[in-house]
Amino acid sequence: MEETPLADRQAQAPEPVASRDAVNKGLWSLVKEALHGSEQDLTQLPLGRAIFLLAVPMVLEMCMESVFAVVDVAFVGRLGAEAVATVGLTEGILTIIYAAGMGLSIGATAMVARRIGEKDAERAGRTAVQAIGLGVIISTVLAVAGIIFARPMMAALGGSPWVLEHGVGYTRVMMGGVVSILLLFLINAIFRGAGDAAIAMRVLMLANGLNIVLAPCLIFGWGPFPEMGVVGAAWATTLGRSAGVVYQLYRLMRSNGRLQVRREHVSLEPATMLAMVRLSGAGMVQALVTTSSWVVLVRIVATFGSTALAGYTIAIRIVMFALMPAWGLGNAAATLLGQSMGAGDPERGAKAVWLAGKYNLMVLGTIGVAFFIFAHPLLGAFTTDAAVVDEGARALRIFSLSFLSCAYGMVITSAFNGAGDTRTPTLIDLGCLWALELPLAWVLAHPVGLGSVGAYWAVPAAFALMSVLGIVLFRRGRWKTRVV
Repeated sequence: MEETPLADRQAQAPEPVASRDAVNKGLWSLVKEALHGSEQDLTQLPLGRAIFLLAVPMVLEMCMESVFAVVDVAFVGRLGAEAVATVGLTEGILTIIYAAGMGLSIGATAMVARRIGEKDAERAGRTAVQAIGLGVIISTVLAVAGIIFARPMMAALGGSPWVLEHGVGYTRVMMGGVVSILLLFLINAIFRGAGDAAIAMRVLMLANGLNIVLAPCLIFGWGPFPEMGVVGAAWATTLGRSAGVVYQLYRLMRSNGRLQVRREHVSLEPATMLAMVRLSGAGMVQALVTTSSWVVLVRIVATFGSTALAGYTIAIRIVMFALMPAWGLGNAAATLLGQSMGAGDPERGAKAVWLAGKYNLMVLGTIGVAFFIFAHPLLGAFTTDAAVVDEGARALRIFSLSFLSCAYGMVITSAFNGAGDTRTPTLIDLGCLWALELPLAWVLAHPVGLGSVGAYWAVPAAFALMSVLGIVLFRRGRWKTRVV
């Protein structure tokens, strides 16, 4: 056998270091493109690349959204327990507003994604205007009602005399800012549907940045600012969100984005608005079902004392933050499915959903294992109370068992919404959360006698069923027939 020349062998030999450098440069280039915003057609890109370009800014956007509440509590906490209670009670009222915002966002994302997939920029722009008009109408009604009935609502929720005397101003400002809350949700959903996820991310970075700067200034009266106490926190949040909305509108009116709103688009179309209401109505129910199930679960856990409640509260906050990548991947799947259906290629959209679910499985599976192993150190970072750490670690370990099933469940739920089939995930949520999780939590906790641990076990049971139902119904493919 003739020996291969040395030069040829060297040319054929792998170059692991150079290859790794090339991979790293390619990955960094992809991250920069995702953060800057890609101009490429998502319906033509390789699916893995398209998912990455959407998911990275979407994950960061989800993280930014959660920062508002954390910042408010961090600064308001220095004013005392009554001020913190004011923020907490007002957040309870705003839960309905958030549900409305999330519901409207589902309809807006589905309709805009479909028009973008159809390459119908004209209809996409008009659809965006209808979504914004609907948001303005609904939020204005809610804002006026919130300002007028702020005191009675806080009293009904059990507000103390201090809260009713000094904290109602906070509630009134927050309710007056409902227009900015809904529009922030809604216009970011429009950008996500168009595939401009990086813009949505930057909007929340701007809004959060202003909130972080203004909150201490307005609460404590730093520099030239008046000392407004807890009301200052509300003004900081509202001004930050309002600035974000102004930036959103500026980006919509620019001529270099995927989605362009021009002056001739600005007219109300009742038929389009009605179609969006039909889509969004089920989306609002979804959001209410999800949020209310956690509230009822808190009530069940609270029957076992403050230690159980504190441990659960810390554990669930850790879990919610860890689920941010799952929500980002779910939103990416929804956008790609909607655009693929608009492009007449639902099979490509389905492949994107399964691929996003696979990525989510790897991410959440890794996080779940880490949570199971390091539950005690994680809880210890939030409290020094040994009993609370033990309780929270038990909750975190049990919740982490749901991460594998949750991975596909969250992506598929978002995918249904992206296809315009909001009814199916709503029925799944009702069945799994209200019909299974909450009754099972109470039965295991009380009649069976497992205590708070019994309530925790209901969560992985519900998510396992949710994923199975989601996978079975998605495979049936009835979502392919949805007209948006």
